[in-house]
Amino acid sequence: MSDYNVGDLVAEFLQAAGVDTVFGVVSVHNIPMMDGLGRRNAIRVVGSRGEMGAGHMADAYARARKSLGCFITSTGPGAANAPGALVEARFAASPVLHLTGQTATANIDKEQGAVHDVMDQLGMLRSTSKTAYRIRAPEMALGVLMKAAREALTPPMGPVSIEIPIDVQRATIERPAMLDNLVIAPPAGDAGNASSLDALADMAAGAQRPMIWCGAGARYAGTAVQRLVDMGFGVVTSVNGRAVIPETHPMTLGAFQATPEVEKFYETVDFMLIAGGRVRGHETKDLGLKLPARRAQIDVDPSACGRTYAVEHFHVGDAEAALNALADRLEGRIQVADDWARDLAACREETETNYRKHLGPYLNFPEIFREAMPDDCYWVRDVTMSNTTWGNRLLKLDKPEQNIYPVGAAIGPGFQFGIGAAFGAGGAKTVAITGDGGFYLNMTELWTATQEKPDVAIVIFNDAGYGVIKDIQDTLYGGRHYFADPIGPDLKGLAALADLPYFRVESEAEMGPQLKAAIDHDGPTLLEVDMTKIGKIPRYFQPPPYAAKG
Repeated sequence: MSDYNVGDLVAEFLQAAGVDTVFGVVSVHNIPMMDGLGRRNAIRVVGSRGEMGAGHMADAYARARKSLGCFITSTGPGAANAPGALVEARFAASPVLHLTGQTATANIDKEQGAVHDVMDQLGMLRSTSKTAYRIRAPEMALGVLMKAAREALTPPMGPVSIEIPIDVQRATIERPAMLDNLVIAPPAGDAGNASSLDALADMAAGAQRPMIWCGAGARYAGTAVQRLVDMGFGVVTSVNGRAVIPETHPMTLGAFQATPEVEKFYETVDFMLIAGGRVRGHETKDLGLKLPARRAQIDVDPSACGRTYAVEHFHVGDAEAALNALADRLEGRIQVADDWARDLAACREETETNYRKHLGPYLNFPEIFREAMPDDCYWVRDVTMSNTTWGNRLLKLDKPEQNIYPVGAAIGPGFQFGIGAAFGAGGAKTVAITGDGGFYLNMTELWTATQEKPDVAIVIFNDAGYGVIKDIQDTLYGGRHYFADPIGPDLKGLAALADLPYFRVESEAEMGPQLKAAIDHDGPTLLEVDMTKIGKIPRYFQPPPYAAKG
């Protein structure tokens, strides 16, 4: 009789799917999977200190590696710790496979008080994942795993959860021979209807000042975008679509998509093509940004049509394939205005100059960081004021996979992102910045860093409180800083406790040398930037016209 069980199948499947690192917490209802991974010893298992942390690590790993990520949780309360990470992966269109245990098949959803049993765990996972499945019999395991991985990798990509009851995990089966030649890969991109592409090309061909707005769905379409740029298209991106072409290119505005200077510049644009982007309210002043009047859109999801901005023509297709097909149709047909490139470059220069005026004592930090970081360094951020003001836009990147941050705008994931990205970066260095408030939410993962030794420099901008919350409280609530001053540990002492090299910055002059020292050290390091010594970042929050004062 075979001693090969479904837990072994999971371990072998993940290797066939190209996963080389799995994140998770071992527990009573996932031991067969973890045991299979351990005995097979072909995939690194990074033991996180919490399920949410494991999910964020798998998410960043997937983004950095441009491939499938995976994390494993236990049942019930353990699985319930995962939705925060699943929500973020869904915001970011990150292909993540979440494997969780479940109580024995005979006890599921019967409220019999089995250990870790919660009602409708699958419903919880469906509500936070792209989709979710339950493997109901051992014979179904490989088919469900293949379908789930394929769905995670199919645009619009996202996290997919799978429940595997403990008795199913333990069940012995014959090893499927098809594992010998199994390949799990994204489906080939479909450019879409040819007549629709013809109409789109006719619309674009007459433009003299054309632009592409690239969102997350187009972030890896750099070759196609570059073809259109060579014809004269300008580029602007969402923050999640950054570096579709290098941000040093003279024809891109980068992620400066909504500054006053750019909004004014849009008045001169006679055609904007939105590719793979939601043009979401978070980046368009709650849909108040005035985009160019003549617009078209490419998206693989038909329901994106009209969801935010109306367009003259909506084309359903994979962004990369459709942009290549569009470029084929536009060869020799488009002639941009002589002053177009000059005007775009002038807008970028004016935007950056004015934007920097709001950085106060942190004016030179983007260049200090960029100079200290290797060219191939992964730039990972938490939602902290340093990121929101300059990290999302002013520090220029060359490749989209270098850009990892919480798309859902939650504080806290940045540190775990740094660990996961370091394992997906293929040997490149990772720098992860976070605020003190966000770091304290998940600082137990320091011991994950100590144990697993990811090559990440953790940079904590410490302003001794929730800085952005205080700005809002100053602006809208009479300066009453209720609950915005959590105390935290001495970071030097914490680093010593976790056995991590520690560096400290108290002035701009120290930033470059100390960051370089932290980066040059192999393995994880912790660098504290004492903002109480350097100075406060000027307030960037502005009250909306409808906000109550008081």
